[in-house]
Amino acid sequence: MTTETPRQYGRVMLKISGEALMGDQGYGLHPPTVARIASEVEAVQAMGVEVCMVIGGGNIFRGLQGSAQGMERTTADYMGMLATVMNALAMQSALEGRGLHCRVISAIRMDEVCEPYIRRRAIRHLEKKRIVIFAAGTGNPYFTTDTAATLRASEMTCEAIFKGTKVDGVYDKDPNKFSDAKRYDTVSYDEALQKHLGVMDASAIALARDNKLPIIVFSLDAPGGFRSILEGRGIYTRVHH
Repeated sequence: MTTETPRQYGRVMLKISGEALMGDQGYGLHPPTVARIASEVEAVQAMGVEVCMVIGGGNIFRGLQGSAQGMERTTADYMGMLATVMNALAMQSALEGRGLHCRVISAIRMDEVCEPYIRRRAIRHLEKKRIVIFAAGTGNPYFTTDTAATLRASEMTCEAIFKGTKVDGVYDKDPNKFSDAKRYDTVSYDEALQKHLGVMDASAIALARDNKLPIIVFSLDAPGGFRSILEGRGIYTRVHH
């Protein structure tokens, strides 16, 4: 049963980093944090919004760091993709523990633990109000989970990408390090690229721009932040044309 709360979007992509699942730990998964994020997703789905997700893998393994330490980049990136599958399964478990229906769909086939990516099947899951978590990035090395989120959001005809971060929007520099950091309420795709604002990587921003897909940057640490934006409230930065 869904509520009649007004909402701005009917189908959205939530992109979070693997580090968001660590909590205050330096590595791995922090179950209470995973459960809290699951509750945020539950609150949004209760509004009648169709939700799909992409979760990074940096809390377990980051391909670029592996590459920097002498590992071949392609191998390191595939290991990073496998880390995203582990995070997706953890989130699926937390969502199902709340009584929600969820599917993990992997760009790399591993049929015993998740479904392969078939676009029409994924759309059907969303139409049936299942939460869909896209794992293993795009299935290709050299592409980040930011790019994967933008690609899947475009394929699923999402109306916006919600990028959950540690801060409440886009700043011209790190607000945790600089007290004079300037916050943007809105910023254009081109400005985000030219000023290297760190919203997402360049290929993801360019893909969002080409598909006219707005990026909403908000704090995942603020309780109820995800839902409040869909209700027309909350603090965030909108990246658009």
